[in-house]
Amino acid sequence: MLDGRVAVVTGAGRGLGRAYARALATAGASVVVNDIDADVAAQTVRSIVDAGGAAVAETGPVGPAGTADALVARAVSEYGRLDAMVTNAGALRDRTLRNTTEEDFDLVVGSHLRGTFTCARAAVVRFREQGEGGRLILVGSPAGQRASFGQTTYSASKAAIVAMTRTWAAEYARIGVTANAVIPTALTRMVATIPGLGELVESADRGEPVPAHLRRQGLGTADDAAAVVVWLASAASGEVTGQAIATGGDRIALWTHPEIVAERLREGGWTADAVAEEFTGPLGKELCDHLPTPLDLEGP
Repeated sequence: MLDGRVAVVTGAGRGLGRAYARALATAGASVVVNDIDADVAAQTVRSIVDAGGAAVAETGPVGPAGTADALVARAVSEYGRLDAMVTNAGALRDRTLRNTTEEDFDLVVGSHLRGTFTCARAAVVRFREQGEGGRLILVGSPAGQRASFGQTTYSASKAAIVAMTRTWAAEYARIGVTANAVIPTALTRMVATIPGLGELVESADRGEPVPAHLRRQGLGTADDAAAVVVWLASAASGEVTGQAIATGGDRIALWTHPEIVAERLREGGWTADAVAEEFTGPLGKELCDHLPTPLDLEGP
């Protein structure tokens, strides 16, 4: 499916990123493996090469433009081109709002959001030079689609990534570049601290099967989440752009684009009393129909 194509995967030393890189290589792509940790990046490359694939490592933290430029340059110097940029890398600092420091914010937003921005920008420059289109595959999260307790910075970054996806889909459709967000769920070390998931992550790491009822809910291994990335990197996905695609376990799904769910007009405009009356009446009822299930959580 991907013979002759070249992809960069950031944060590919472990977990989902490693699964994406390995799956792309298995499908025939040559892969530039990025990670901040040189040892784990080398391990991913070794696993790809040992399986008969083509990969090289380019170590560096995502966020700075220099790293993004180096990743694209490495793809071109090693394999002559770039066809897909997969922006997976990012740091976590899970804390409630009042416990989140400026340093936490800068680290998480800098890696996830700025890293996605700089890598996508560098890739688009190359895509334009090649004149053959390209694929931006940007990794979001369910945390960016709905409330996620204790993840202010992560949720904000992942929500913004989906917003950028839609914007870039509109900006670059005319040159054949697609932009899509993948919203993965998988039993990786990043979810091991969530109550009830730690033992499941350990079980999955041992190679034990994920229970069928969890797979039907969209929770599986990192490898389960890779098929959508492979397809999005292919020529066959050229008509799909601007989408947020959930993947995990036995499920794939599409997240809706934001839309108005209720609307009222009042000639002459609104007063606070009129707003109050509307929200205690029909509009309030419609609002309740669209509210998420309250989080049954207590925090500091």
